[in-house]
Amino acid sequence: MVKYDKKTLEMMIEGKLSWEELRLIISGRKDADRFEKILEILQERVSWPEKIILPLHEHLYIVLKENNRIVKCDCGFEFGNYNENWKTKCRVRVRDTFETIEELYLKDMGSDPTWQELREYLCPGCFTLLDVEAVPPGYPTTFNFLPDIDTFYEKWLGKQAPDK
Repeated sequence: MVKYDKKTLEMMIEGKLSWEELRLIISGRKDADRFEKILEILQERVSWPEKIILPLHEHLYIVLKENNRIVKCDCGFEFGNYNENWKTKCRVRVRDTFETIEELYLKDMGSDPTWQELREYLCPGCFTLLDVEAVPPGYPTTFNFLPDIDTFYEKWLGKQAPDK
């Protein structure tokens, strides 16, 4: 089993590896300390002190703050409890007209706004684009992912979750 150093993992996170290098890393057996190395790299990239316990999404993390698990952005904006849909705390731009859709797509190459709208979810703290949904008009906000942190730590990592 190949053991990857921190520099290689940083390059993987930044998207600076070739497809062949990346394929070997993601398809091979994982070294025992890979998750800890990834958390260490991510923690070094943020300015706030709360401990990252799980990367949630690009620019979003589940962190431990005062024994509570919350979602936090790179910039430090706090979205609240990780069990709640962080998107409900975002600034949202809805592209639901031909004009707004044609800002992204060539004429007749985008979606029909009578059938679909594009929702862009932006962090209220730094205005980073965090997610985009393409859904029928009026469709409820989707909740992408609710991880079982306790099971992940206990069954996959063989250790107790950080807030217990």
